Amino acid sequence: MISSRALATNAFRYCPSSTGCAQRFNFRTIRPAHSACQPINRLFSTSVRFGATTPKAMSSAAAQMHAVIELPNLTVQRVPCLSDNYVWVLHESGSGKTAVVDPSEAAPVIAALDQRGLKADYILNTHHHFDHTGGNLEVKQCYGASIVGPAADKDRIPGIDISLKDGDTWEFGQLQMRVFDTPGHTRGHITLYFPQAEALFPGDTLFALGCGRLFEGTPQQMWASLSKLTPLPGNTKVFCAHEYTQSNAKFAVAIDKDNKKLQERKRMIDEQRSQGMATVPSLLSDELDTNPFLRPHDSGIRAALGVAPDAPDVEAFAAIRKAKDNY
Repeated sequence: MISSRALATNAFRYCPSSTGCAQRFNFRTIRPAHSACQPINRLFSTSVRFGATTPKAMSSAAAQMHAVIELPNLTVQRVPCLSDNYVWVLHESGSGKTAVVDPSEAAPVIAALDQRGLKADYILNTHHHFDHTGGNLEVKQCYGASIVGPAADKDRIPGIDISLKDGDTWEFGQLQMRVFDTPGHTRGHITLYFPQAEALFPGDTLFALGCGRLFEGTPQQMWASLSKLTPLPGNTKVFCAHEYTQSNAKFAVAIDKDNKKLQERKRMIDEQRSQGMATVPSLLSDELDTNPFLRPHDSGIRAALGVAPDAPDVEAFAAIRKAKDNY
């Protein structure tokens, strides 16, 4: 068994792909700072929601759950919320600006910000669902943050100030953020991409080994949305919004049985989750190799689902989505 300390230090050390194994995310610990708003009890309290572990393993798991990931000119902190959501706290070092991506609830986010002596300048929403916007108004009131969200869904984003659409760019301090319209999960979903930091925030469009359910969109829309993301550099870090990876992996191996990289990735995911550790972010290159929703062209997946070899990719994608919905 791989030790919890080794997994917490760097989850990507054991990744199956040669490109992924060359990557290293730098983590650092968090030191307390003065609280900007009302006192919040225990920053790490939400980490216990991600599975039972021994006290020793929980210590490593809690550290890994809340670790600050250092990218070029950008730090990203994972804040576990609700039962399986991840909120991402972004800090741009050049300007000192801070943004919060999809705050599902306010208290853990405020605690994480206060622990590091940060204030939220912006809230970035990918879509309107309550588990992505539930903390909007409280965080905004606490820090005076501006809320940035999808123009196509501005009427359903609480407190929105700035509306963005496909092809727009937005300046976050000294970093540029590119916006993709990615409907499918909802009709007004957007994905946020920071090319200088090689960081992607797809909300509920793309998950580690999965994609979002089609609540308001069609398979054609979702496949078109995912197809906007697949050409990005393979080293892009995918900061999705939920810890669904283990259940996604079980489905993936059921329809892609001969994929050795997928088998190894599932083994590592099971090891991480058994110790209460996060499996997100992932690398886009690993998603392209192992995520069935990005591989509708694969002959083995098509055969497993009874999709004709000459059928268009969108037909195979729709079959994969239907199979997952019924899995």
